[in-house]
Amino acid sequence: MPAPAAPPDGLAARCTRALFSPWSRLALLLLLLVTAAATVLLWHPQRLLTGELPAQLSGPTALVVFTLAYGVCTTAFVPRPVLNLAAGALFGSQAGLVTSLTGTVLGAGLAFGLGRLLGQDALRPLLRHRWLTAADRQLSQHGFRSMLVIRLLPGLPFAAMNYSAAVSRMPWGTYLLATAVGSVPNTAAYAVAGARASAPTSPAFLLSMGFIVVSGLAALIIAWYKRKAFRGN
Repeated sequence: MPAPAAPPDGLAARCTRALFSPWSRLALLLLLLVTAAATVLLWHPQRLLTGELPAQLSGPTALVVFTLAYGVCTTAFVPRPVLNLAAGALFGSQAGLVTSLTGTVLGAGLAFGLGRLLGQDALRPLLRHRWLTAADRQLSQHGFRSMLVIRLLPGLPFAAMNYSAAVSRMPWGTYLLATAVGSVPNTAAYAVAGARASAPTSPAFLLSMGFIVVSGLAALIIAWYKRKAFRGN
């Protein structure tokens, strides 16, 4: 006896599939990012570089609030150097480093989660270009090493790298551990520079700025060689 034919999909079922389709989720991600970026532009986070916080924020509360704000801001493409300098100016070198590093991992996790949930299914089928395929294979097969290098070298857009990594098959643990370890040197340099900005001739400020400049030049050189390697493949 033949099996009964499946009933045709109703309007509700079709709407549900369309709502949760990969492209609908990607559109939602883009909408969230545009909204967050617009909010940040209105807020002007660079004001934190003056070293001032609202009067009601002090002590551990200020550290927690700044850390949460740091994580959210980085998902909206606020440059980490601005936030790292602000953390140093507000809290000093040591507390600024801890706050910035915690915010870095938080922001990386938020962006990675949003990218995985809302963007991965739509974007993975588009990885057909040669260098995109090579980059995806590198992140998927050598996740810790690749992400560690990305975090060690300044100049690469933090949020863009987070969302790009989310499209790969890199495990969560590998991604977060490499982010935490690789972000320490440059985060520390910016936090020290922010804390000592009032004494620009001090050895600590000069050393931190020297490290930032040297690591930036190293990033440019490595990016240039990597670009040649991708073109040659």
